[in-house]
Amino acid sequence: MRLALGIVACILATTIAATAASGSTSARPRVTFFGDSVAAALAYEAKARRMLGKGLDLKIDAKVCRRLAETGCPYRGDRPPSVLALVEQSTEPLGSIVVVDVGYNDDPASYGDDLDRVMQVLVRNGVSTVIWVTMQEERLLYRTTNAAIRSAARRWPQLRIADWHEASRAKSTWFGADGLHLSAQGAIGLARFLRPHLLASSCGTACQRAKRADES
Repeated sequence: MRLALGIVACILATTIAATAASGSTSARPRVTFFGDSVAAALAYEAKARRMLGKGLDLKIDAKVCRRLAETGCPYRGDRPPSVLALVEQSTEPLGSIVVVDVGYNDDPASYGDDLDRVMQVLVRNGVSTVIWVTMQEERLLYRTTNAAIRSAARRWPQLRIADWHEASRAKSTWFGADGLHLSAQGAIGLARFLRPHLLASSCGTACQRAKRADES
C-alpha cells in the first residue's frame, strides 16, 4: 500500500531507531517495534515517540511498503526487508517485548501462515511477549487480516492483541485522506493506546517504574 500523503512518504522512507532520552539504556527494558508506513508516524512525531518510549529502550523500525514475511513492495527504489528477515538477521537483542504493526501491504489470505512463521522465530529468539496491532478496517480486506490475528492468539500464548481498529473507530482527525495513515494526532493516539500494553507486559520492575512515572 502506497502512502496517500506525499509529505508523510518523504519523512517515513527511512528506518528510525528511537530511545527514550532519560536514564541509562542498560537499566531499561528493550522493546523492538516493527512497523510499516502507518506505524512509522511514531518515528516522525517526536511527542508520540517520547510518550511511547518513556522509561524504555525503544527501537522503532518502520518503513514504507514493509510486509510480514516477504520482501516489501517497491517504493522510491527501495524494497524493505520483511519482519521475518529482520528478526532472522538481527545481530542485537530484540528484548523480551516485540510490537508488530505490519499488515497493510500483505495478502490477507496468507497472513495467518506468515504470522506463524514470524512467531516461531521470535519465540526462538527469546521474545516472551509479542504485542500484535490490528489493522484499521477502513478497507474491508483488513477484516480478514484481523481475523487471522485473533485466531493466532489462540495458538500462541505469547501473543497479545492490541485492537487498534476498535480503539481508533470514529477518530476522524487521527487519519489522513485514505483513512489509514496517521496525522500527528493519530500518532499520539497510537502511542497513548499502546503504552499500557507495553507496561502490562512481562518486563519486570523496570516496566513498573515506567508505569509509576506515567501516574506521577
